Formats: sequence, structure tokens, C-alpha cells
Amino acid sequence: MTTPAAFENPAGGARFIVASDTMRKFMAMVERVARHVGSVLILGETGTGKEMTAHTIHTLSLRCGKPFVEINCAALPENLVESELFGYEKGAFSGADSAKPGLFELAHGGTIFLDEIGELDLRIQVKLLRILDRAPYYRLGGHRKITTDVRVVAATNRDLKGEVSAGRFRKDLYHRLSQFELCVPPLRERLEDIKALAEHFLEQMGQGLRFSPEALKVLQAYDWPGNVRELQNVVNKVAVLASGPEIGATELRSELIADEPLADEEERGSESTTQLDSLEAQAIKTALQRTGGHRGRAAEQLGISRRTLSRKLRRYGFLTARENAVELGTLSNEQQRHFRTPVWIPVSLQTVAGIDLSCTATNLSAHGMGLEGLPAVLEPKCELRVRFQLPDSDVSLEVRARVAWGGGTHGRAGIAFTEVPPAVHQQISRWLRQKMTEEGWRVKPQEPASLGAVHRKGQAASAGQ
Repeated sequence: MTTPAAFENPAGGARFIVASDTMRKFMAMVERVARHVGSVLILGETGTGKEMTAHTIHTLSLRCGKPFVEINCAALPENLVESELFGYEKGAFSGADSAKPGLFELAHGGTIFLDEIGELDLRIQVKLLRILDRAPYYRLGGHRKITTDVRVVAATNRDLKGEVSAGRFRKDLYHRLSQFELCVPPLRERLEDIKALAEHFLEQMGQGLRFSPEALKVLQAYDWPGNVRELQNVVNKVAVLASGPEIGATELRSELIADEPLADEEERGSESTTQLDSLEAQAIKTALQRTGGHRGRAAEQLGISRRTLSRKLRRYGFLTARENAVELGTLSNEQQRHFRTPVWIPVSLQTVAGIDLSCTATNLSAHGMGLEGLPAVLEPKCELRVRFQLPDSDVSLEVRARVAWGGGTHGRAGIAFTEVPPAVHQQISRWLRQKMTEEGWRVKPQEPASLGAVHRKGQAASAGQ
């Protein structure tokens, strides 16, 4: 049984309680994103933990010592959004008795969290896009340009791609916000976390209460449309109303809106459970056959929600491996190109003077690698011939590179690839895309680019820093 882990978080003392492999993988992605500087778009249903994710990104980033400023775009009146975000000068409008800095100014050097970003007016979206492009702006009624250095983290429970198609959200702003896109998985996709979270919330009540095994089955059978927030509210209610040390299925059932007409799993005996599960699986299979695989119509025939049907399809193994995977995030094309993953592989170097050196690569991207264990100091811009093998491969790869940065006497350096044969580039790219997928990223097809042009850049930023 997987032991729940607690990820500390400064947001009101809250913590991520994680027991499922899905959520562990998601938290690893959050840590990776936090180390970068790009903007982040957090998607997820209501109550999944988008705000806590934003706090965690800031806490684990290099900006952690700077301000974290948050604003709920849906909670601000339309006529106040611009003045709150960008500030105003004295006399800018009726009631502006003194100048006030905007939230972007207050977040200078740190992170600004724009919750419910999908609610922003198109006019404000234009101005926000300019700030994301680091263009100076004016306060309302001001004549002095203001420049801020802010990392933007945004969140929404809306389908922003659909909003873009409908013309309610700017396409260029969407792409600018989603350099990293994280999808917080809903609670129904991580059943192991339901038990861990419910017991954590119950322990927080400090009454020495516990759930019966049947009660835990009820919790895991429910869909939780309100996700973690709804689960916490339900646990708090049943704890207050508990008449004994153990909370049973009956108390929980009264707090939940039943949406499971096909089965009352919490009341089945061990022998009848298998029989009813078989009947339920057959009923679902028959409904899908009648509707030609249309899940919406199949759910209607069965008298359940489409969300419940999806969970039962997963439970009975009707989904393919691809359908069963929980999508946790998306990388922009730019972030895919600069994706860097930890490695520990031997590397052979040869300088233009013919000196052979051996060291170890600690990270690898399509543009370069970080090195450790160098027996000599490499001068900046020193040209190198580099030989190495990808992990779990016996094929030796050779590229040309240039030293991007050196670590003095510490035996460390970063090198940027300058010449990569097309076949080698393809091997490295394929291996990196596999690593992206293993981490949980949805890998979008990249636009074709000139390999020579890409690698002649030799950017130090991607050379194992």
C-alpha cells in the first residue's frame, strides 16, 4: 500500500496530501516548472487545488523570497480590473484621492497569480499581453512609464481553447500564458487520494474519529464534482454530526447526492459484489453497443452522468491505455525544444588541441548538456568534440560543441551543441520526447525547423545550466 506523502505549502498552512501515483507525478511536474522562468497556466475543475499549485510553484522558484500577489479576476467589478492590475494616479477618476500602485508593481521581482483568468475582458487582455511581453505601461491617468519584472501564473476552470475559438479569449494571450500548462487531475481520477485526504481532514478535526471500511467505500464510489473542497466540507459535516467514534456509510450517504443507480457498492456482500459488478459491466457494454460507442447517449440510457460512466469504463478495463492515462500538462513548442532531463552518463571530450578528457553528463537537452568531474578547467567558447551514449543504448553519438559556461576549479561546465548530424539529432529528440511522456507531459508535434539553424545558436541558457 502506498504511503501518503505531505507536500508542505504556505497557502494558509495547507498541504498537498498525496497517495496516488498520478498526483506524485503531477507534483514532480510542478517542481520542474517552478525551476523555470516561463509563464504557467493551471487548468482544472473547481476545488482541485489550482491555488495551492500556484503557491507551490512560487515557493519552489528562485523568486520565492519576493512577493506573491494573487487576484481573483472573477471577483473584481469590470470597471476596477484595470485600476487594480495596473494602478492609478491621483485624480485619475472620481474618488482617486491619492496614487495607488497596481498589483503588477507590487509583485515586482516575484509572482502574480491571476485566478479565473478566463473572466478577463478582451480590452484588459490586450494590456496584459503587453506586460507579458515586458512592454512598459502607464497607470490610469499617469504619464510615467512603468516596467515590471513579474512571473505570471494563471488559472481557470474554463476551456480556454474553446474560449479562443469562440472569440472570447485572445489566441496570442493564451499561447503567451501557456508556456507551461498544468492540468490538476480531478479527485475521481485518483481514488487513492480520496481515502488519504478524507482521513487527513478527519484527523484535523481532533475528535479521535475514524471511518468504517464501508464508509471509505462510499467515499471512493462518489464522483466528487466539487473535488477536494467538496470532500473537505463533507468530512467536516459528518465529523460534527458524528454520534460515536466511528463514522459509517449511513452518515456519509446522507451528505452525498447519489448518482450511482447502477450499483450500491457499499452495501454489497463479498459474494454478490462480483455478480453485480459483472451485471453492471455487461449493462455498460450493451449500452455502448446500442449507441455505437457514443458515451453521452450510453450514459443517458443507463441513467448516470457521463462522468460516472467514464469512471466505470476505467474500473472495468474498457478504456485503452491511451484513454486511461490522466493528462497532467502540456509543454509549448519552445519549452519542448529546451526540455532538459537529468542523466548520469559518461562523456568523452576532445579539445581542438587534441587533448582527451573524460567526465559525466548530469543533464541533457537537444541543445547541450551539463558536465561534472572535469579533470581540467575548460575555457569559455572552447570548441569540443563530444562522444556519449544515451541511457539504455549501446550506440555511440558524436556532436560538436562549445563551452557555454565553466565552473572554475569545481570541475563543472555547460556545453552548447554547435553541430549535430541529423540522425543524431533525431535520436536525441526521440529519447527526450519519451522522457517528456514518462513525466506526464502531452507532447505536441513540433514545427519543422532547420537543424543547422537551431544548433548554431548555441544558447547558454539551454546548455545544462
